[in-house]
Amino acid sequence: MSLIIPMVIFMQQRLAETGTPEEASAMQAYMKTKQPFYGVKAPERRAIFQQAREHTQIRDFTDYRRLVLWLWSGENREEQYLAMDAAEHYKAFRTLEAFDIYEEMLLSATHWDTVDKIAASLIGPLVKEHRELEAKLLAWRASDNLWLRRASLLVHLKHKTETNVPLLSETILMLADEQEFFIRKAIGWVLREYGKTNPDFVNAFVKEHTQRLSALSRNEALKILSQ
Repeated sequence: MSLIIPMVIFMQQRLAETGTPEEASAMQAYMKTKQPFYGVKAPERRAIFQQAREHTQIRDFTDYRRLVLWLWSGENREEQYLAMDAAEHYKAFRTLEAFDIYEEMLLSATHWDTVDKIAASLIGPLVKEHRELEAKLLAWRASDNLWLRRASLLVHLKHKTETNVPLLSETILMLADEQEFFIRKAIGWVLREYGKTNPDFVNAFVKEHTQRLSALSRNEALKILSQ
C-alpha cells in the first residue's frame, strides 16, 4: 500500500477530531458554499500537516502528485486547503511537470479562496520560469469560466520586476468591461501589487484608462499609491 494513503487518512482523522460543528457552519456560511467543512482553522490545519510530514516522506514526483490530488478530491474544503499546502510545501516537485496538477485543481476550483492560491502561488511561479505557459493565460482569459478569467490576472500577482507588462495590460483591458465583482477586484489587486514595483506605470495606466476601468478597479489599484 502506498505510504500516501495512511498519510491522507491521518490528516482526515485529525481534521475530524479537531473541527467543531459551530466553526464548520461559520466557515461554510462565510464562503457561501454547499461544500462541507470540518471546522478547522488555518493554524490548526498547518499543525496537522506538519504532524503528517513527520512520519511520511514524499520520495518522488509520483508521491507528490498522489498526495496533492487525493487531498484535493476530498469531500471537505479543508482537504483542498491541505492539498494546496502540500503542493506549495514540497518545492523540489514544483517543476514544469507539476503544471498539469495545478491546472487540474484550478479547473475544478469553485471560489476565490482556492483559485487565488492556485493562481498566484502555484501556477504563477511556473509561468514566470516557463514563459511558454503564457499561452494558457490567453485561453483562460477568454474562457466562460469566471475563475479561469480571474486566474489569468492573478498569475501575474507576484512577478514584480519580471512581470510581463504587455500581457498583463492587454488582459486587464480585455476584461475591464466585465461587471463581475471578482474580475474588477482582481484587476485592481494585480495593479496595486505591481504598483509596489513600478508605481509610475500603474499611475499612468489608471489615468490613461480611467474610463475603461471600474471605480472598484481604480480604487484598488491606487489604494497604496494615493496614501
